[in-house]
Amino acid sequence: MTDTAGRPEGFAAYIAVTAAYWAFMLTDGALRMLVLLHFHTLGFSPVQLAYLFILYEIAGIVTNLSAGWIAARFGLTATLYAGLGIQIVALLALAQLDPAWGLTASVVFVMCVQGLSGVAKDLAKMSSKSAVKVLAPAGDGSLFRWVAVLTGSKNAVKGVGFLLGAAMLALAGFVPSVLAMAAVLAVILAVIVLRMPSGLPTGRKGAKFSEVFSKSANVNWLSAARVFLFGARDVWFVVGIPIYFYAVLSDGTVAGNRVAFFTIGTFMAVWIILYGAVQASAPRLLRARARGEAVLVREAWTWAAALAVLPAALAILVWWAGAPATWLTATLIAGLLAFGAVFAINSALHSYLILAFTKAERVTMDVGFYYMANAAGRLLGTLMSGLSYQIGGLPACLGTAAVMLLLSAVLAQRLQPATP
Repeated sequence: MTDTAGRPEGFAAYIAVTAAYWAFMLTDGALRMLVLLHFHTLGFSPVQLAYLFILYEIAGIVTNLSAGWIAARFGLTATLYAGLGIQIVALLALAQLDPAWGLTASVVFVMCVQGLSGVAKDLAKMSSKSAVKVLAPAGDGSLFRWVAVLTGSKNAVKGVGFLLGAAMLALAGFVPSVLAMAAVLAVILAVIVLRMPSGLPTGRKGAKFSEVFSKSANVNWLSAARVFLFGARDVWFVVGIPIYFYAVLSDGTVAGNRVAFFTIGTFMAVWIILYGAVQASAPRLLRARARGEAVLVREAWTWAAALAVLPAALAILVWWAGAPATWLTATLIAGLLAFGAVFAINSALHSYLILAFTKAERVTMDVGFYYMANAAGRLLGTLMSGLSYQIGGLPACLGTAAVMLLLSAVLAQRLQPATP
């Protein structure tokens, strides 16, 4: 079904949802870098840095479990607006942090604010991803393309956010950066509320909370595989690589810190942007339209198994090399960028399959449940990132990632093509 301009019905709503999601993820990426680098310079250990993000991920688990029901009950626009609004509140609260409170109070406060940000992120994510299932034209291959563009572009924007956060911290400082992001997001929320076109579901009063637990074996196996896929990324991404690169690049001076901040921010931005670009191109790279859903279901586990080879090889290389060296840093960067490209194929496959497996009438429930698993994987990866780095440095982080990916592959083997 198309409108008079030749575009599918719901296209305007899809564009508005995508724009709102972009705005959110720009601030989310910037905030993560601000918090990580700011508190590392204050002397926080790798484990303490991981603690800062634990409530963020726990909140994601709880939010995704309930957000599907909330969206089914009150509508997707309500949850999207709520996600943007809560992020503004979180940014304003973080600006009130006072170093005079002491280490323990500061950690607890930032954990709570990050938890609030986690609620906001997953409300916005669930709303945006669910909207694609509702708005995409059926039966012409548009679903994979629409979800790939939304997810891929979101990750590219988040990558810019990583670079923006590091740059703002180096040039403007922590509090001015946080307040500036809150102001920009408030303007964007106002514009989206005023200009949001029709096309998204408004909710149904009879929606029951018990419906969030999926009875589909495919949804459950895919969600379990998702836990270990994203755990394998965050086990090195959250704490391990930023702290490793900081130790290699900074000499402890203000100038040295700035060089380290910009380099770390640039690497993480490039990684996420590459990840997003490959993810957006996944339908074409996989020839999804020609090969069909059944083939893509069978390939889900092979892509996860192939990805496990990269962190395993890098872990052995870093362990064998011992002391950091220029060649080792260059090899790590190249290897992790390759990891990002293959990881993007895995992630795009998962994001398509969850929408292919679910039905339109319960899309918010299944997507919420699936992204609860996604948040559980990030929580697992965040916990293991700080702990692994504390115990065995970067090789331990990368080795743990390889094990998690093998587990993800085993679980994805249980997927079956959906019956018509």
